[in-house]
Amino acid sequence: MSSLIRTQQMLLDLVDRIGILPFFKNRIPGWSLEEQIDPSVWFTNQEGPWEWKGHMAADKSCVYSKVVRNGNAWVSLDLFPDLANYRRDGYDYEGLREDGLIPYRDRLLMDYLLSHAPILSKAARTCSGISKGYDTSLTRLEMQTLVINQNFVYNLDRNGRPYGWGNALLTTPEQWFGEAYLEKTDGRSPSESLDYICDHLARCMPEISQEQFRQMLR
Repeated sequence: MSSLIRTQQMLLDLVDRIGILPFFKNRIPGWSLEEQIDPSVWFTNQEGPWEWKGHMAADKSCVYSKVVRNGNAWVSLDLFPDLANYRRDGYDYEGLREDGLIPYRDRLLMDYLLSHAPILSKAARTCSGISKGYDTSLTRLEMQTLVINQNFVYNLDRNGRPYGWGNALLTTPEQWFGEAYLEKTDGRSPSESLDYICDHLARCMPEISQEQFRQMLR
């Protein structure tokens, strides 16, 4: 796809070009940061992709969330509205809720997030009332594009240095980008949005068929 990624800007450039980039290896060869990263920045004492994901989400340069076969991926600002249109089947959250298309536990979590976002995932787990099954509900909401990561917050050691994997700061696309952002689909239907995304991905990676991408995004 490109030369090996060594900086956050190189990663952002790749995400903007390809549209959707999973963090880890998956069924599609080459379609991941793990396969595109320079090994010298994969695991080091310096900032690398583990920190970049939070920076890129926080500065609104792209979206980072669980959106590909329950895996984390970056999504360009251009493609995310179409991904949301497809995954939500043209609904907004209130419409999904009213038509009974959101499982009960997911609805409890989503309603809590709407009232308290941005909120750390560990706090949402404790306070939303659905600690049992929390991870499953959160994953479903992310896959539906109803919840995204706004940033990652790290614990600090006694010297004030961050450590660990970071705790996700959760929000919704509407709260983070504004209600009008998700309307930028040029009037495409949900199925047309999926076609649009897969066509774009296949043009960026012509060795991969649209159907392969379609299977990963269903």
